[in-house]
Amino acid sequence: MPFRLLIAACCLALLSGCAGLTSHETLSGQGDPTLWQSHKEQVSKLDGWEISGKIGLRIERPDGKTESASATLFWLQRQDYFDIRLAGPMGGGAARLTGRPGKVSLEAANRGSFQAESAEALLQQQLGWSLPVEHLFWWVRGLPADDSKSQLTLDSTSRLAALAQDGWQVEYLSYVEQNGYWLPERIKLHGPKLDVTLVIKDWQPRQLGQ
Repeated sequence: MPFRLLIAACCLALLSGCAGLTSHETLSGQGDPTLWQSHKEQVSKLDGWEISGKIGLRIERPDGKTESASATLFWLQRQDYFDIRLAGPMGGGAARLTGRPGKVSLEAANRGSFQAESAEALLQQQLGWSLPVEHLFWWVRGLPADDSKSQLTLDSTSRLAALAQDGWQVEYLSYVEQNGYWLPERIKLHGPKLDVTLVIKDWQPRQLGQ
C-alpha cells in the first residue's frame, strides 16, 4: 500500500490543541437545543483520552481510481500533547505520530522520520493536500470545531447525528457511554476525494485541567 495512505491516516487521526468553545452553529433535527448545549458543555471539557479502534480510508487518486486501506489505531491525548500509533495492513507496518502545536513528528517502520510545525504542514509536504486536521480534536468527541461555521443535525437523544463544516460531512452512527460521558463509537467522514471511517472500540476519557 502506498506510503501516502499511511501518512494520510496518521494526519487524519491527529489533533493539535484545545480552545474555548464558541458557537457558530445552525441546528436542525429531532433533538432539544437546550439538552444539546448541556451535552456540548460537558464533553468540551474533556482534554485527555485513550482511544483504541480501527481506521479505514478510501482515497480517490488523480486518475479517478480509488485506493482503500485500514489499520488498528491507538490515540493518547494529554491536553495539547498527542501520541498516535497505527499498525496493520496500511503502509505495511507500524507508524507513530507524536507532538504538540509547533512540532509534529512521524516515524514509520522502514520509512524513516518526518517533521513539520503542524499536522497540516506535514500533510501538505508529503501529499500536497490540505485537510482540516485540527477539527478531529472536536469531531472525535461529537462536537463541531469552534473556529468556523457548522450545520448540525441532532438525533432524538440531542446528540449529533451529522454535521457539515468547512466542506466536510461527518456522520455519527453510534455512541457509547463511558465514565458518564456519551461519546462517538462509529464515525464516517466525507471530504474532497477522501472518505474516512473510524470505529472506536474503547474510550477512556479524561478531564485533566481547566
